[in-house]
Amino acid sequence: MIYLQLFLSFLKVGCFSFGGYAAIPIVRETVLARGWMNEATFADLIAVSESTPGPIMVNMATYVGSEQGGFFGAVLATLAVVLPAFVIILLVMKLLQSALKKQGVQAAISGIKPAAVGMIFATGVYMLLKNFGLAAAPFALDWKALALAAVFALIYFGAKKLRKGGISPILLIAISGIAGVVVYGV
Repeated sequence: MIYLQLFLSFLKVGCFSFGGYAAIPIVRETVLARGWMNEATFADLIAVSESTPGPIMVNMATYVGSEQGGFFGAVLATLAVVLPAFVIILLVMKLLQSALKKQGVQAAISGIKPAAVGMIFATGVYMLLKNFGLAAAPFALDWKALALAAVFALIYFGAKKLRKGGISPILLIAISGIAGVVVYGV
């Protein structure tokens, strides 16, 4: 019975919320009404869900499902909360499939691609300047950050030359995090 309640409750959450923080009131109403949690435990749920990777609505569903129904409950609640969005995306893609073939839509997409690349590039440049201390008014170059960026650029591009697939971005992020702790301290 708990599995059906979990599934239907989180299916409702998935249907009537648009993810992110907008889902919190619906999840709160659901877990409090069913007696699955009290206010204090729900506050802890929000903190845990925010601190774990992934969308908060999915994290909350997984946590509540796990608490109420173990592993199977976590799987059911998670599937239920993402099912409405999944179905909607499938329907939209089916409907848009013919629209994507039209010349006007293709022209619009062709115009959007360079703008998206430019925005991502501009964000990257801004982050570099900010992290090197160049974005502040009385700027002082952060030589440690510059040296770390150079070392990791050499590692990344060197690995691409030496190995067919290069180095895994996840491994590079983990190594850079450790290097940041070593260089800047905790």
